[in-house]
Amino acid sequence: MTEIRHEPVAPTRTQWLPPGSDIDAHRHDDHQIVYAARGVLAVTTDAGIWVAPANRAIWVPAGTVHAHRAHGATELRLVGLPATDNPLGLDAPSVLRVGPLLRELIRAHTDTPDDDDRPERRRLRAVLLDQLAASPQQPVHLPAPTDARLGRVCDILRADPADGRTLAALSRETGASARTLSRLFTSELGMTFPQWRTQLRLYEALVLLAEDTPVTTVAHRCGWSSASAFIDVFRRAYGHTPGRHRQDPAYAPGRGARAPAGQRART
Repeated sequence: MTEIRHEPVAPTRTQWLPPGSDIDAHRHDDHQIVYAARGVLAVTTDAGIWVAPANRAIWVPAGTVHAHRAHGATELRLVGLPATDNPLGLDAPSVLRVGPLLRELIRAHTDTPDDDDRPERRRLRAVLLDQLAASPQQPVHLPAPTDARLGRVCDILRADPADGRTLAALSRETGASARTLSRLFTSELGMTFPQWRTQLRLYEALVLLAEDTPVTTVAHRCGWSSASAFIDVFRRAYGHTPGRHRQDPAYAPGRGARAPAGQRART
């Protein structure tokens, strides 16, 4: 991310993003809640990738340089908050669970983004902040390495998430021992090699599901031995099955949905 736009005010609004569209790197002086009511949205920073289906939202702290990518037709809901409003005290991007009440509060807040002076609008915002304070953080983060040897391993797996080689086998392509790489995964990325690979596979699975890829094909392309094994891991990570993710309007990737005419991707 070389060219970074500075938009002081984080916008509050709803917009549609076509599949595969990007919003380039930028930063705000405000905090921002990024929520995909339909589709799957990935937020990328120098520290890695945060990905959120429709029962998750991404907290982007003030000043964080970030870019967006939409997977599937994405209904993007953005909520800007002053830097003084930080109900969770978070100073790094985080993925938050979005329950039914918080989802409707975000929808209501972004449906009428220009009415901040009305008393009912202030009350809505107060309840929204209360719900955010109670929202648990979720481990849906794919951290990025800085060590070149570790980066080589991560690049190999990103190119083929189904690659099932052990860390010892992968180490032969990096010039570092398996023990060194294992230590780097823990010290740099905060997780073990198997944990990072599972996070990568889950991220790729969300992308493929957003592109209407059949569940069995997703399981195969992401490295699970069977569809049932994939479904079990997906359910434990996201709280619902891949089938529900595809069928339920609260999780669906926006199949058949269209953006209003003339609307373009913007921050």
